[in-house]
Amino acid sequence: MNFVLDVPQPDPRAEAIPLPAVAVKPVSIGSLVIDPPIFQAPMAGFSNYVYRQVVRDFGGVGLYATEMVSATGFAYQVGGLKECVARLWGVKDEPRPLAVQMWDNDPEALAWACHKLAFEYLVSVVDLNFGCPVRKVSEKAESGSYLLRFPARVGQIVARVVKACAPVPVTAKIRLGCTRDTLTATDVAKAVEDAGAAALTVHGRVASDFFGGRADWNRIAEVKAVLKRIPLIGNGDINSSGAAVAAFQKYGVDGVMIGRAALGRPWLFRQAAQALRGEPVMPEPAPAEQAELLLRHQRLVVGRFGEERGNILMRKYACCYALGRPGAREFRGLASRCGSSVEFEHIVREHFPKDAQCSARHAAGSH
Repeated sequence: MNFVLDVPQPDPRAEAIPLPAVAVKPVSIGSLVIDPPIFQAPMAGFSNYVYRQVVRDFGGVGLYATEMVSATGFAYQVGGLKECVARLWGVKDEPRPLAVQMWDNDPEALAWACHKLAFEYLVSVVDLNFGCPVRKVSEKAESGSYLLRFPARVGQIVARVVKACAPVPVTAKIRLGCTRDTLTATDVAKAVEDAGAAALTVHGRVASDFFGGRADWNRIAEVKAVLKRIPLIGNGDINSSGAAVAAFQKYGVDGVMIGRAALGRPWLFRQAAQALRGEPVMPEPAPAEQAELLLRHQRLVVGRFGEERGNILMRKYACCYALGRPGAREFRGLASRCGSSVEFEHIVREHFPKDAQCSARHAAGSH
């Protein structure tokens, strides 16, 4: 299977954006202070324990997040006396602060699951997903972005979970709406704030966009304007440190969330944090360094998931690391069929793209 992920590439225009004259302030979510105000996005199938570990080694993240978890699935697995829901492996012992993202359309199911996260898992933040566009979530389960049609319903869910988790802060993540003709983000944002949420993240696309096109940051800024007391985190196409700086300077957000762009560039968070502090931004690692990082990532994944499953999971990460480089297509073809650690190492050492010009383009986009 060939894994092709539509990851936004660094915008060469970002290098013209000046660094901020003063450092961006930390953001408060309830009593929790997030410094730097940079959030690692919860991404199903990607932001697992190992990915968070790789990102944590570089630094630059103020708040880490798990993959999103179904409240119904959580209840089913815990009810079956499983030691831990798979996507929450390692969470109890992981460094804080850490957010867990949950989804469902049943306030009581979410309240029960989120209460356990708050008081048994002792997570720092419980985040509710109202933005997932994947059909099995949004259409089949009538959750995620499906609920953007019903701001009042979103408010009811948030209020119930806030009550169940207090004093642990509850946040929400939304999109601009279901379609370009039905932009409901401002109404949903008001409902989320009125229900007692501690922060709101807005992804600058509608559900029907999935991950295509460009995020609309002007619309994100419109949502910021209607919030009276809680911070807004902007999400979408933060693919360079310059783009992170621009989000604060131009659109007035309180924080930024970085997702797909960092899947093959986990150092992006550190670059963004440096830029926001007005410090020199680390250059992109050389291709040989990136290859070694990919091999370390693979060893950690195999150590966590086992030889067979670990190498299958690494196929998609390998494709992300090579994205945008000449020769990436050949590498992707080889990596996406890899089934053993020995084979994976051979493919990376012999075929990982080594184009210096591509690395230079990444670096240019990070200032």
